[in-house]
Amino acid sequence: MNLQSFLWEYGEKVPGYDVTVINEREARAAAGILATLGMIVIFVGIGYNHIIVARVYLAFLFIDFTARVISPTYSPSLLLGKFIVRNQKPEYVGGLQKRFAWTLGWIVSWPMLYWFVLHWDITFYKVMICVLCLTLMTLESAFSICVGCMIYKAITRENAKHCPGGVCEIRQKEPIQKFNPLQATIAVITTVGLIIGIYLFLAKTESKTFFGAFLHEAVLTKAQLEKEKEEAYQRELEKEFGDDDF
Repeated sequence: MNLQSFLWEYGEKVPGYDVTVINEREARAAAGILATLGMIVIFVGIGYNHIIVARVYLAFLFIDFTARVISPTYSPSLLLGKFIVRNQKPEYVGGLQKRFAWTLGWIVSWPMLYWFVLHWDITFYKVMICVLCLTLMTLESAFSICVGCMIYKAITRENAKHCPGGVCEIRQKEPIQKFNPLQATIAVITTVGLIIGIYLFLAKTESKTFFGAFLHEAVLTKAQLEKEKEEAYQRELEKEFGDDDF
């Protein structure tokens, strides 16, 4: 393999396609595997305070993305995804934009490797980078939304070919894709309900971790925080002096 083919022929050559391609079904399955493992790691890490699972997962993530950037043929998660969807009809997408998206993931995995694998130094903002990665993988696996592919198209200013979900092709929405007024109303109410529910949970629930405390403080105004501190102070006074008789 020469340098030109390495740079510009990422993926497989499939008859009928003028560019090298990736099986999007395998990519989505792999993203789902990594996102699911990441959520398990978060639950185990918070619930059982075991940092070793996070270190192993992030080291695996770095190795997996390194393999993807070089070639998708031997990426562990892509191979697992390939096995899972082996009986499904392939959905081919352009390889170069997928490689660009996975390269962004590989770049982000570097600081996570240093912060959490080589030197355990956890802060809220560093954790949020991990959450961002999980969010991007969830978008890819659940909705076939490749944010990196969108960035690739914006940077190159070229019409990318064979994008996930066919979003690169100019087309009219099918009738089944359109919302009638009742459907739109239900969707809006559901979205607003989720936002309000998340806010109330973060604002009203007592947190038990530093991460939860940060989120709790982030959703409150300065006045609300001062009021909450004053109420906590009064409760402490009542607890300490409430039983004293003078």
